[in-house]
Amino acid sequence: MHLLQVAQRATDLPRAIAFYETLTGQPVTAHFPQPGLAFFVLGDTRLLLDAAAPSALIYLRVDSVREKTEELRDAGVEITTEPHVIFRHEDDTLGAAGTDEWMAFFTDSEGNTVGIASQELP
Repeated sequence: MHLLQVAQRATDLPRAIAFYETLTGQPVTAHFPQPGLAFFVLGDTRLLLDAAAPSALIYLRVDSVREKTEELRDAGVEITTEPHVIFRHEDDTLGAAGTDEWMAFFTDSEGNTVGIASQELP
């Protein structure tokens, strides 16, 4: 079994598309103005932006949480939780052994909280 899709609330679809295009660095994959849906393919999972969806807490993997946080801050994005280490991977159960799991959180264009995460050597 694989995760196919995550839906995220987007009350202003054009604004949300622009935000997520900038955030992900890729264009929207599919956009259906009626009924108001937009899709991004992120790895093997689709991110659906939809006005009818509830807010979801999604986590996006980035190369460096600290660097991406500064990029977002410079772009005027509200950082709600500064970068910090959540835990160290002692084994390969959830990530590469010996790396630290970094996370930070921000508010997207639609008021949703989004997390970013990276695994980095200490």
